Amino acid sequence: MTRRENNWRIALAFLAPNFLGFVVFMALPVIFSLIMAFTNWQMTAKIPLEIVWLDNFKDLLKDHRFWGFFLNTLYLMAGIPVAIAGSLFLAIVLGQKLKGVVVYRTMFYLPTITSGVALFILWKAIYNPEFGPLNTALRAAFGAIGIHIKPPDWLLSIAWAKPAIMLMGVWTAIGGTNMLLYLAGISNIPPELYEAAQIDGAARWSQFRHVTWPQLAPTTFFIVVMSAIGGLQGGFEQARVMTQGGPAESTVSLGYYIYMKGFEEYQLGYASAIAWVMFVMIFIMTLINWKMGKSAFDVEV
Repeated sequence: MTRRENNWRIALAFLAPNFLGFVVFMALPVIFSLIMAFTNWQMTAKIPLEIVWLDNFKDLLKDHRFWGFFLNTLYLMAGIPVAIAGSLFLAIVLGQKLKGVVVYRTMFYLPTITSGVALFILWKAIYNPEFGPLNTALRAAFGAIGIHIKPPDWLLSIAWAKPAIMLMGVWTAIGGTNMLLYLAGISNIPPELYEAAQIDGAARWSQFRHVTWPQLAPTTFFIVVMSAIGGLQGGFEQARVMTQGGPAESTVSLGYYIYMKGFEEYQLGYASAIAWVMFVMIFIMTLINWKMGKSAFDVEV
């Protein structure tokens, strides 16, 4: 055995656990779910397992709940531009040479590494209509100016449940990974560009518009694409912990609908069809972002 062959064997031995994990826990479940999408598999029904071909997808197109939950998902995604803009603003502020800036960065990023369930339970308590701190502060603020109104019921109200979850998502995302990506992008901008802009008499807004923003275009492009993908996939954990999909299914997203069909109604074939339709939606949205992003941000890919 030559030394080259021995090196290949050693490399394959190190890669084998990761490769096997990918095959067992990712590749095979994906292929299995694709097969299930064309069957009538129902764990509680006394119906023999059959291949129904495109019937699940045809039923899905006529499923009013599916399209309603798709609109819920888009509604929750409406906070993404606000979160991205907030992350950029925060990164610009924290990118300055301020005293204790590392402490501030850590404080803003801390919610990201906190357990999601614990964070959602905390926000559920904040939104409590009777003794939550948010409504308590609203009552005190309005009372101070002589206005006595009942604050929103937040998670108990059809009108306020989705905005409440979206607001929480924006707050969590502003100081999260996007902020770190923007901080890294800002730190890589050559200082000579700012010096040249200052010599030309450019104000701060002009420096941002003509120096910072163009230099951050690749970072922004990546963040927009990943945020769109995450937005279509997300919404399950928040709604499951905070509202259980209510009130009146107003906070159910597509991800939650897959869970409802697969693990509550045990219609695994139909749930798999929903998952693959959502995959197609994500793929199409990614292509649109890729096409529009390259021209809008002038990114060479």
